[in-house]
Amino acid sequence: MVSSATHSTNSTAELVQQLATALLARGWMLATAESCTGGLIAGACTDLAGSSAWLERGFVTYSNAAKTQMLAVDTALIAQHGAVSEPVAGAMAQGALQNSQAQVALAVTGVAGPGGGSADKPVGTVWFGWAFDGRVLSEVQRFAGDRAAVRQATVNHSLQRLLELLQTPSTHDA
Repeated sequence: MVSSATHSTNSTAELVQQLATALLARGWMLATAESCTGGLIAGACTDLAGSSAWLERGFVTYSNAAKTQMLAVDTALIAQHGAVSEPVAGAMAQGALQNSQAQVALAVTGVAGPGGGSADKPVGTVWFGWAFDGRVLSEVQRFAGDRAAVRQATVNHSLQRLLELLQTPSTHDA
């Protein structure tokens, strides 16, 4: 899926406010696991006063070693699929959940550029993972633009998609 950096109609601040409301309504805390964004998602969350009521912690796991040490991502998974992959994004989200007191986690791993891309994973490729309610979901996006645009689009998409997932009834809700 290819998206422009301005794919969201909501500003980051609006997304954070809506996410805060959704998490507070459930009594849930959020943990983030970030690679390509380097903490921008947690930073956006803490821009909102009172975020300590729903943001439990953030992991900045830029290196593969950090993914393994802080989130328990299996080194074999990284070796087989690469850090920018569906299995690693899912494992990062699971690891953030298991290594925190949160009930929901989101993870991002990608190629923000300007270098580091490949034919399989061009600059702008970002894998997302979300873990909550016994589920792990993931998806890939390809964002256009420079490094700053890719990183900002990643922040917005991760928050928007988490908000959508929280608003969709799960099979556990009956």
